[in-house]
Amino acid sequence: MTEGGCWADELESVFARVAGRFARADLRWRMRDYVRGLLGQTTRKNGWQLAEWAGHRTPDGFQRLLNSSVWDADALRDDVRAYVAEQLGPGGVLIIDDTGFIKKGTTSAGVGRQYTGTSGKIDSCQIGVFAAYATRSGRALVDRELYLPKAWTSDRDRCRAAKIPDERGFATKGELARNIVRRCLATGLPAKWVTADEAYGQDWHFRRLLEQFNVGYVVAVPKSQQIKSLAGIWRIDQLIHEAPGDAWQRLSCGDGAKGPRIYDWAGATLPANIIFDPDPPTHHRWVMARRSLSDPEEVAYYLAYAPVSVELAELAQVAGSRWAIEECFQAAKTECGLDEYEVRRYPGWYRHITLAMLAHAVLTALAAQAGEAAKGAAETDQPSSRSPWQRSGGSWTLSCPTHEPTATPSPTH
Repeated sequence: MTEGGCWADELESVFARVAGRFARADLRWRMRDYVRGLLGQTTRKNGWQLAEWAGHRTPDGFQRLLNSSVWDADALRDDVRAYVAEQLGPGGVLIIDDTGFIKKGTTSAGVGRQYTGTSGKIDSCQIGVFAAYATRSGRALVDRELYLPKAWTSDRDRCRAAKIPDERGFATKGELARNIVRRCLATGLPAKWVTADEAYGQDWHFRRLLEQFNVGYVVAVPKSQQIKSLAGIWRIDQLIHEAPGDAWQRLSCGDGAKGPRIYDWAGATLPANIIFDPDPPTHHRWVMARRSLSDPEEVAYYLAYAPVSVELAELAQVAGSRWAIEECFQAAKTECGLDEYEVRRYPGWYRHITLAMLAHAVLTALAAQAGEAAKGAAETDQPSSRSPWQRSGGSWTLSCPTHEPTATPSPTH
């Protein structure tokens, strides 16, 4: 009974917080019923089952809430982000990733045959680019954008039929990610770090944006990633291959389902960039690698940007926190119906996704308040060993590789 009372109190508090986004009383009540249904125990979170769970005769009211009623989903998104920041606290990690929503047919906004990790293949789906915020207390989704392939943005009649605004042109997933980062950091989300997989990490514009916001990052990059300096251009896998054996440190990148996730890690600071960096620099750029203990040939590569006092152990924790967004996707889809919508139009997608994010944020807040949240990003305090590889200031530095630089330059920095 006590636990049920806490749930009810938190839900009422959240509903009161966002009520002003819905000008009419009937919209507020529909929103409340919809979010309660997303948090309920229905076998599926589609229109009819949510309506039956809420005691409605038909799903028409919910369809109007998502499709034709007047309210601002972006304003509600900002409320969700502020609520998550308040509940989870400062100093966390902002995580960027995308996920797919399998959809048949051709009329759902942005649908098309494209690769999605949801099914692990090219499939008929919509793709959403998301941001999650993770701290020791928990993790929750805080922003979203629908990716529109060129097949959509080049066909304005098709866009208008799906209620896609005329001003919405083509944007790559990387551009959508940068827009999300700007919103999150410019509106005061208290993130200390940003992380992303190699699809976003290899984008120089993405990394440079984070540096301009003066926020640290650890982002995955492909092994072919090229590193440029005044001395030449090198592939990151070549640089890591040159690391001596004692440069590798056995560190945890956070707890998983079976305990600490232990890998061998190597990382080197790069020379300061005289164009972008102050003198003396406040941050260092790093090259990093993570090597599997069971298969030493399995190596993942990273670029990082961090305050000068940061050591490799903390950067490994940030890299490991990227999996928190996968847990958000799983929980939001399983518990809050993130992927069970039946809307086809562009505004309906944003409205359902934002309400599902609100429902998931409530679950995260309740778990954090009860001390039941899974341990968040950057939480394992493992002592790190000192590496003698070109040691400088407590870490090792990559000043100038000895092998021949790659002859062909690349637009990727």
